[in-house]
Amino acid sequence: MNIHNLLHPGFHFRKRVVSAYKQHVDYRREAALRMWIAFIGTFLFLRFLTYGIRYHFLPARNIVTSGGLHIHHFVWGILILLVVGFLGITIDSPRLHAWLATAFGIGAALVIDEFALWLNLRDVYWLREGRISIDVAIVIAGLLGLYYAAYRFWNQVARELQAAVKFVTSEEGRLLRRQSTGK
Repeated sequence: MNIHNLLHPGFHFRKRVVSAYKQHVDYRREAALRMWIAFIGTFLFLRFLTYGIRYHFLPARNIVTSGGLHIHHFVWGILILLVVGFLGITIDSPRLHAWLATAFGIGAALVIDEFALWLNLRDVYWLREGRISIDVAIVIAGLLGLYYAAYRFWNQVARELQAAVKFVTSEEGRLLRRQSTGK
């Protein structure tokens, strides 16, 4: 036994956790996890930031042009989503998936935080109608979590559906349908 390991009992644990992560989490699952965390973290940060701006306990201010136009944060979210979408369809690099997923989660949170605004076409962020943004964010975070937690299940469902479609469209499937209909 190594003396260093006795002095640092968490050393083996950390190595085993990292090893287990590398063994069980492929780049798609890591991307899903990063997107989920980025979405939730950004959404919570935005709510804190806008609350701080509204009640003047943060030094930040809204972005308003000299003409008085308030640029809402969903604009930045749309721009991020457009860039990430373009990069996602033009770059084929598993190494970049996790980074694109993180940026996607941030952009999605920026957009969803103001879902009520683009649904009502007016600024209802602090009104009763603005609550739908929070509800939608909770549903999206729950669905992303469900996807991440049940990734293998959904992959198996997709494989079963592919097999069923392949069978139904095959010659064997056509023969079976003819026999069952008596034609």
